[in-house]
Amino acid sequence: MPSNTMNDHGTGHVTNGNPPDKWRATPGGSSKGVISHDNEWYGLKVPKRMVIVFNNIQGAPVQCPASTQRIGHQLRGTLLLQDINLLELIQHVTHERIPERWVDRSRFREFGLTMLLQTGACQSAAFLSEVGKETKLFTRLSTVAGERGSAETVRDSRGFAFKLRTEEGILDWMFLSTPVFPIRDGAKFPSFTHATKRNPSSGLPDHDMFWDYFNHNQEGIHFLMFIFSDRATPIGYQHADCFSIHSYRFTKKDGTFTYVKVHVKAHDGVKNFDASAAQSMAGKDPDFHTRYLNQTLKRGQDNARSSKPVWDVFAQLIDPAKVETCDIDIFDPTKTLPQGPYPLVKFGEIYLDSNAKDFFAESEQSAFSPTNIVPGWALSPDPILQTRVLAYADTQRYRLGTNFIQLPINKPENSYTPLNRDGGSNYENPGEGIPNYYPADSLEYPPAPQYAQPDEECWTGKVRNFQSEVVDADFVQARCFWEEVLAQEDGQQKNFVNNVAAHLAQVSNPKLRMDIYSMFSCVNKELGDWIKSCTEPKTGTPVKMMAKLNIDNRKAKGVANSTGPNAGIFGS
Repeated sequence: MPSNTMNDHGTGHVTNGNPPDKWRATPGGSSKGVISHDNEWYGLKVPKRMVIVFNNIQGAPVQCPASTQRIGHQLRGTLLLQDINLLELIQHVTHERIPERWVDRSRFREFGLTMLLQTGACQSAAFLSEVGKETKLFTRLSTVAGERGSAETVRDSRGFAFKLRTEEGILDWMFLSTPVFPIRDGAKFPSFTHATKRNPSSGLPDHDMFWDYFNHNQEGIHFLMFIFSDRATPIGYQHADCFSIHSYRFTKKDGTFTYVKVHVKAHDGVKNFDASAAQSMAGKDPDFHTRYLNQTLKRGQDNARSSKPVWDVFAQLIDPAKVETCDIDIFDPTKTLPQGPYPLVKFGEIYLDSNAKDFFAESEQSAFSPTNIVPGWALSPDPILQTRVLAYADTQRYRLGTNFIQLPINKPENSYTPLNRDGGSNYENPGEGIPNYYPADSLEYPPAPQYAQPDEECWTGKVRNFQSEVVDADFVQARCFWEEVLAQEDGQQKNFVNNVAAHLAQVSNPKLRMDIYSMFSCVNKELGDWIKSCTEPKTGTPVKMMAKLNIDNRKAKGVANSTGPNAGIFGS
């Protein structure tokens, strides 16, 4: 039986039997865990393993660090504020880096408009009330994981953040260029973020760390299929689609609602670099996306709107009564919703018409959060959306200060919040004699027009820790993407294998590589075998020697495994 040992500082470890004396925890000492005996796997040496017990910041043991508290044993569920482990994980990861943004760091910012093309009976948002109505917006476009100053054409997700300045307040849309998310358990946010960053010991990108994470969290396979395709190296933002990923709600004044997923599609079509062209451009012009978009905007300033960057906005509408019988869990962000039974309905356009005038004031100080909602738009029980609700606003207060909403780029047209007082950089005066509490006899409070919406959930059940499990169904959509989508696009299956193999060849742990081939074989047996045949002959080859790898696209090899400033977290 494993034995537990814990020192005075609360750092615990578990050993396979009694550890050597030099590894025993001593009072006042610090144990970093116990390394077990050497392991062999089919005759190959594999790294030694440390076996530890997770503790929270107070030193108490955590049984399942990746689980989150909710009512009932289901993915769907509004998360609970009493979940101390989740709160600590998210609040810590959003405070780990200062002052640079921890994610979404690149540097595009533009102003534009949305235009409503079709109203719908399923919602009552004021900005969607009239055909032809325009709403001003601020847009921040970014790589998601690339470091500040890194090349813009590297392999990565792209973030599309839209701040819509409606007459009823600010509505933030924070979409991504991948239609799926890599996780569906909020407590995995820190692990995913860390595994796709630099190794904390070496300060270098770590391929073993990256693939080890996804090997143990294979619900992210659908995300990997997109990120290692050429869709992760777009020619420019105006040639990339983006997606809400999460389900939201269109609401009406009577309390009824319709679930909605939003798709924002490039009006001029999707255009991508392959890995070789992306790296070539990264070397020639690391700021290519910024320059390309700026030039497009300058050309369109004096011309018709059709010459400006334009995206068409579509909705997938889901009747709440049909959610329980839907083949796909609409609250699982690792899945897409099929367009057959849920067709795309175009209801608007987004177009950009000018660059921001000051990068710091308007881009760096812009603050986005899914908590910025308006009447007619509401959240859903998607667990990752619920986690982002906590993370984003907390990050902005840490990054910009308590009164970040008073900065001009973030400030709504109408803002009266007398309960929010003081704090650093506060320069608003709610008025002499205005109470800083509620309610007060000196004030009258008329009912607010359609804001708080009744929740659709009726919770019955026990509060429990829940962590989703990977099942065969998690590979179905990844398989469809490989067999039905990439197979129909000339050369895209080959490019995908090249991109994965070049990255995976840098993994030093042979058992881990075999596990990854098995993971891709769950998508398609031939795919796993193809990746293995391209990777294994030259594994462990230094980056500068990658030209000898058994991969067709030779330029992509050194590129996809770059460890310099042009590297993306996904290796290309």
